[in-house]
Amino acid sequence: MSLLTLYLVLLKATALSFSGFGSVPVVREELVLSRQVLTDEQLNDAIAISQASPGPLGLYVVTVGYVVAGFAGAVVAALALASPAVLAIPIVVLVRRGSDTYLRGAYRAIVIASCVLMAVTGSRLAPQAVPSASLVVLAIAAFVTLAATRVPPIAVILLCALLANGLP
Repeated sequence: MSLLTLYLVLLKATALSFSGFGSVPVVREELVLSRQVLTDEQLNDAIAISQASPGPLGLYVVTVGYVVAGFAGAVVAALALASPAVLAIPIVVLVRRGSDTYLRGAYRAIVIASCVLMAVTGSRLAPQAVPSASLVVLAIAAFVTLAATRVPPIAVILLCALLANGLP
């Protein structure tokens, strides 16, 4: 895959998303399903690395770029990630000259569509991320523990890591 193609694919993904992981459906469709330069496992790994790293959620795109095309791919991905933000100011100025009512309606529709795409993509990536029923139970128990108690997240993570080693 050429660096220009990678840039355009990742630019499309980041420009069409409204949250850090809102770009996952486009990245999966383009790089995993259509072009087959990435696997679901590699995409899950990139997301996990970004979750474990400080910074915005959308930085997983840089890891994806690195997996696809090495250091140059990471640089291209970082540029694709930054391009919408750099272009946002002049675009907002141009749009603001028009009607705000249409802009609000379009924004709401895009957010709803993005949520649906993220849910569908998440359900398709879940089997790769959580490969056994016992790990699903452990993940649900960890979520409930974090949501319902004041147990420190690091304690839940460490306990899950210890328990997961003994699970089939």
